[in-house]
Parts: sequence; C-alpha cells; structure tokens
Amino acid sequence: MSDSSEKAKHLYFMGICGTAMGSVAAAFRDAGYRVSGSDAQVYDPMKSFLESRGIEILNGYKAENLSDDVDLFVIGNAQSRGNPEVEEVMRRKLHYISLPELLRDQVLRGKRNFVVSGTHGKTTTSSLLAWLFESAGRNPGFVIGGLPGNLGQGARFNDSEINVLEGDEYDSAFFDKRSKFINYLPEVAIVNNIEFDHADIFDDLDAIKRSFGHMVRLVPENGLVLLNGDDQNCLDVFASQGHSPMKRVGFSEACEARITGVDYQSDSTRFEIEGESYAVPMNGEFNVRNSAMAITAARFGGLSPDEIREALLTFSGIKRRQEVRGVTGRNITIIDDFGHHPTAIREAITGLRRKYEGSRMWAVFEPRSNTTRRNIFQEALPEALGQADAVCIAAVARADQLDESERLDTDLMMETLRRDGKPAYYEPDVDAIVSRLTAEAKDDDVIIVFSNGGFGGIHEKLLKVL
Repeated sequence: MSDSSEKAKHLYFMGICGTAMGSVAAAFRDAGYRVSGSDAQVYDPMKSFLESRGIEILNGYKAENLSDDVDLFVIGNAQSRGNPEVEEVMRRKLHYISLPELLRDQVLRGKRNFVVSGTHGKTTTSSLLAWLFESAGRNPGFVIGGLPGNLGQGARFNDSEINVLEGDEYDSAFFDKRSKFINYLPEVAIVNNIEFDHADIFDDLDAIKRSFGHMVRLVPENGLVLLNGDDQNCLDVFASQGHSPMKRVGFSEACEARITGVDYQSDSTRFEIEGESYAVPMNGEFNVRNSAMAITAARFGGLSPDEIREALLTFSGIKRRQEVRGVTGRNITIIDDFGHHPTAIREAITGLRRKYEGSRMWAVFEPRSNTTRRNIFQEALPEALGQADAVCIAAVARADQLDESERLDTDLMMETLRRDGKPAYYEPDVDAIVSRLTAEAKDDDVIIVFSNGGFGGIHEKLLKVL
C-alpha cells in the first residue's frame, strides 16, 4: 500500500454492494482501514461477505449517513447527481474520489501493474495471470471483476511489487467519464480484443478504440503492450503509439508469440507458444487466447515455463464463466455464464459443445446489459444464440427506460431464429421460462443461462423443478 494510506483512515464506499466496490472495500478493510458504505439494495451474498469483514453497510442513500469521521468518500460509477449522498458530499465540499483514482493513489504507484483489458476475456485472463504469480510464490495484489476460484476473493492489497488488474473500459464516475483503466499505471497492458460494447457511454467503435489507445499510451519504455495479433482493431490502437515495446499474441504468422499445435480435449486444451508446450484445464478458442496472453505476461513478469505449467494444472476458473451450477436427477446440466455480448455467447456455446458432445443444448438469454437491451445487436444476437439447439429469451430488462425505436425487438429475434429452424421461445419472466423448460427439456440436455445479473434466481429454480 502507498504511504499516503496514512491520510485516509476511514473510507466510505457509496455503492458498496457492487462487485468491484465490495471486493475493493473488503481488501482495504483487510489492509487495516476502517471501512463503511451504503447501497440502494443490500442483499446477499455481498451483504454477508462484507459483514464478515466487519464492514458497516447502510441500506439506502441518505444525507444523514455521512458521518464527520469519514476521511474519504469513494463514489461508485453507478452513482449520479440527485443521489442524496452525492449531493451532501458536494454541498459540504467533502473529499471524494472515484474507485479507479483510489486504487491509483493508494495501491498502484511505484508497483509493477499488469492491466488486462478487452471486450471479452478480462476476468478469465486476469484471474489466470494472478494465479500464475500466486502459485509461483510472488504473492501478487489484484483487483478482478469476478470471483476467482483459486484466490477466494476479488481483490487483495499487500506489499508485493506486482499487481494484476482487470482493466475495465467503462467510465470511472459521474465526474470522470474516462475509462477506468486510464488510472491503472500499467507496466504491462494486455489488449485481448476490441469490439463495440457499452452503447450507453460510447457512440461508436472508434470511440472505444480511442479510449484503449489512451491506456496503451501510458505504458513506459521498460514495459510491454500485448496485443491480439489477429484482431485488426487491436492493431489499429497501437499503430499510432509507438513508444512502448509491443508483442502480438495469436494464431497468425505475423505474431511474435504465435499459438500453434492446438489440441482441444473435452475438459482441457494443449498448445504451444514461444517454443514451450502448455496444457490448460479449459476449452474453446477464446480460452486458448486468454491463456496465451496470461502466459506471455507471466514470462515478462519473471516466471519460468515450469512455474507456469505447474500453476495451469491447478487453475479452477471463475464463478459465472461456464460455471456448472448443478446436474438434475434427469442428468440435465445447468450452466451459468456471464456472456452478454454476441461474440462471448457464440464462443461459450462453441466451447461447451466440445465438453458436452452429443447433448442437446439450450441457450437461455436475458437482455440486461445497457448494450443488449438496445437493438445494436438485433442481427448478431440471434446468430450467436442460434449456435445452440434451442433458445429461450426473457423480456428486455428496464424496457420502459428505452424508446421503442432503440429497444431490442424480441419478436423479431423469435422470427429470425424460427426462420433458421431453431425452436425459439419468448417468455416474459423467470417463472414462465422455468415452466417452458420444464415442459420442453429432455433427459441429458444442457441448459446455458446467459445473463450479467442474478436473473431472478433462475438457476436454483431450474434445478429444483427439473
């Protein structure tokens, strides 16, 4: 931790039950700070997780929540003007900061920061990279937007020289619309891939590429930029920078770190990169790319191929990434996946087909993210979901907040899927989806639930009724 931590004894997190906010709040509490916070919706599992760390949580945003002994208010990017606590902080001219700024000022200065960015694969790659360092005894600090199975928590701060961060391109706060990763002081910047996403804050793909370019520009001459060498958008981002060492990672012959000899198994994959052979306990091309990025970054960080090979064998994955939630008595497998972009959905289905060869596969999708609620992916979503054998789609979340002209048209999605010969069903809520699958699912089916939210506890309900 930075010496400046002495200046901030009591941190108050506004929006503390968010995944990143809660994980970071707990890590600061573990590091010796007094931590408290508030949220509009306080519920498990985050409520129990934070309370187990001795963190006081206030339910609801109220001006009277802000006590005089708070040294620094950390305002989450979900908060906006009009929030009673935001207004009180500004009225009283209290010291406030965004979460990325807090990390930069209190944790990252003077450290070797490995920042993992990209539209897809950030959580898997950063979790794997952190585990490679951890397994090899380097004891890294980390901030990851998920729950890595090997590490048991989403964030940890310590005196290690190494930090691994999931570099999100989403904005930092209502008062700082720059991408979060701009604050992360990268020595190594990984750019897994770049596609259009986050339609609520980016106008187009060029705007996203521009933000990634700003992050890459911060890598020093003794650092390294790792790019997906098969993704032209990634190459475009680096083309105008030129000051930092760069290495392309991918399958093409132009890549300095070229992936070859890929052998997909049902539960693992073998491949070679930079003259070394590795096996990872995951399948699918995306996971090969994620692993190749993590391996290349770990080598730059000083790990040997043998240290990496040993760590890969014990990597246990991340919750909500192709996570098996249970298998019913009829051998119906319920899988949870965070996928909320057509590319991620397509790759998840493709990878799981190798694991469950011969099984009929359902894709159950909730249009919940700020991009998938809109009609930007009106054609791409049916194409991706159509990789499954049957599809069930829920109602668009918070549909009333969008004009009909920009809202995802679920009726048109049904038409597209059925025209292509796919059994496709639209159901207005979770209970209707469960009823539909109770009637339609057969023994040995695989049901993949795609959502970036809780989806009304659908996994447990399916396991109970099936």
